[in-house]
Amino acid sequence: MTDKIVKTEAEWRAQLSDLAYEVTRRKGTERPGTHDNFPKKPGIFLCTCCGAPLFDAGSKFDAHCGWPSFDRAADDAAVEMHEDNSHFMRRTEVVCAKCDAHLGHVFPDGPTETGLRYCINGVAIDFEAED
Repeated sequence: MTDKIVKTEAEWRAQLSDLAYEVTRRKGTERPGTHDNFPKKPGIFLCTCCGAPLFDAGSKFDAHCGWPSFDRAADDAAVEMHEDNSHFMRRTEVVCAKCDAHLGHVFPDGPTETGLRYCINGVAIDFEAED
C-alpha cells in the first residue's frame, strides 16, 4: 500500500467512537472479551478507520485471550510491524499499513503452521461478509 491516509486528530475524532479513537489513534487497548461476537462465516475484516482489508475470516481462531486472533494478515502489505517497548514489555505492534491505525500486537505463539497470533482489538476492525 503506497498512499497513506492522513487526517487531523479532529477528523479522526469526528469519524470514530471514543473507544475506537483511543485504541486506533492513541494505541490503547480495549477490555478483553469485548468483541467475542464476530460472525464465523466467510468474509474479511477491515480497518475501522480506513476500510482497508486486513484479515481474512479463514485465518481467525480462538486463542482464548479475549481479543480476536488471526494467524496471518490478508496480505503481507496490509499491516506493518513496529517494535513496542511500552508497559515494560517487548512486543511487536501491528498497525494498518494504509492509515497507521493501531490494531494490536503479534506474538510468536500461534497454534497454526505460521506460528503467529495476531491479537487484534475488536474495535479496530469491522467484518464484511462474503457475498
